[in-house]
Amino acid sequence: MPDVTERISTGNTGLDEILRGGLPPRRLYLIEGAPGSGKTTLALEFLRAGARAGERALYITLSETREELAVVAASHGWSIEDFDVFELSAVDAVMGEGRQQSILHPWEMELGETVRLIQQEVERVQPHRVVFDSLSEMRLLAQDPLRYRRQVLALKQFFAGRNSTVILVDDMTGIADGQDSHLHSICHGVVTLERLTLEFGPARRRLQVQKLRGVDFVAGFHDFTIRAGGLEIYPRLIAAQHHAPHDGEPVESGVAELDSLLNGGPLRGTSTLITGPAGTGKTTITLQYLHAACERGEPATLYEFDERIGTLQTRAAAFNLDIQRHVESGRLLIEQVDPAALSPGEFTARVRHEVEARGIRMLVIDSLNGYMAAMPQEKQLILQMHELLSYLSQKGVVTFLVNPQQGLLGTMVTNLNISYIADVVLLLRFFEAEGRMRKAISVLKNRAGHHEDAIREFKIDASGLRVGQSLTDFRGVMTGTPEYTGDPGPLMEDRGVNA
Repeated sequence: MPDVTERISTGNTGLDEILRGGLPPRRLYLIEGAPGSGKTTLALEFLRAGARAGERALYITLSETREELAVVAASHGWSIEDFDVFELSAVDAVMGEGRQQSILHPWEMELGETVRLIQQEVERVQPHRVVFDSLSEMRLLAQDPLRYRRQVLALKQFFAGRNSTVILVDDMTGIADGQDSHLHSICHGVVTLERLTLEFGPARRRLQVQKLRGVDFVAGFHDFTIRAGGLEIYPRLIAAQHHAPHDGEPVESGVAELDSLLNGGPLRGTSTLITGPAGTGKTTITLQYLHAACERGEPATLYEFDERIGTLQTRAAAFNLDIQRHVESGRLLIEQVDPAALSPGEFTARVRHEVEARGIRMLVIDSLNGYMAAMPQEKQLILQMHELLSYLSQKGVVTFLVNPQQGLLGTMVTNLNISYIADVVLLLRFFEAEGRMRKAISVLKNRAGHHEDAIREFKIDASGLRVGQSLTDFRGVMTGTPEYTGDPGPLMEDRGVNA
């Protein structure tokens, strides 16, 4: 009986992870996708992996010349000299210059002669890995769907008794409904590549394993990019597979009054959503926590979608937070993110690298509006963020999410209802008193335990962040339309006066 656990590498680390170790050998597989989706690059990776393992590999190309294939390989720093290449020109040499004249060579003869020459080349090379590129040319030569399917089935039967793992490449041209279900049933496994053109920004690419008999692969769509060096595939994150033991101690900010709002601070493995209008100090609060973490020697990462890094560092210095020193030491990473050029899968892969390679203990995403621009569909965004936060919780990372609200005063609205998936929600508001604009902070929820239900004033100045007393003499502070009902004593003024 064949060994059902035996695997061979596809040559791509991300795809091997999706396939739980690679492909079962000596089977027939299909890679399908529109032109430009990355099929040829993935096929070259498959052959190169075999060549590195000392296996004979054969690339049968009916769509590209050897020179065109060499150019594709060279763009990734590869050479096609590591494996054999059989191209359509070999058929021309046998059939003569009149091959294109259908009067002399009817399509029945062309297809049969092409398949025969392919079989001869396989007999000569005796390859362990074969790539057949592409089926659309065979479909064109056949001109008849029934004859085409018979030839594909004959190819499968031809390779069945050989020690060869075969990948068929199909660019899906000439298929009316966009998918050849009969071809899917013939192949042992099917991988579909997609290229999506957005209204703005570069094209997005993703793949899906449609089927793989006898293998518990990771189903669903997986984002990928084509870079120099091959396909960089980002397997879909499954948080439950990444549990790591950690303590649930509180994480302090370095400001005692701020920590007291959360009964000592947010716990390890929890997520905190900081929401409020622009200018209320959401990012500054996260910088306070990041600075305190770095002072404790804990690595941390800030993904900045909205603000420029230079502006962020200048503002931190103005508030007596020397984060530049920690950036230079490598303890704090601040990464500017362009949402138009980033897929959700790639962002998740970056986060995983920070957690698993750098061992970060704190992560800040500023802001969710920028992240939402990377995935316009709100439902998918919330599902993606839910899985990412679950993963970070499993790893014991404390996470801060900044969520700006629309408006400055009065009733606030948000274009992203994500508060229910966060463990802690901090609400910030402007309010007016004694002819000045002031800021208020309150904890709306804390799943991890006790929290204050008071509404407190807070202030950010050159000496840093401070939290004042409860605003007991006001009504309507959180709606942005407060009503004063008592003595103004609790209001915060300059340090040293009512600090």
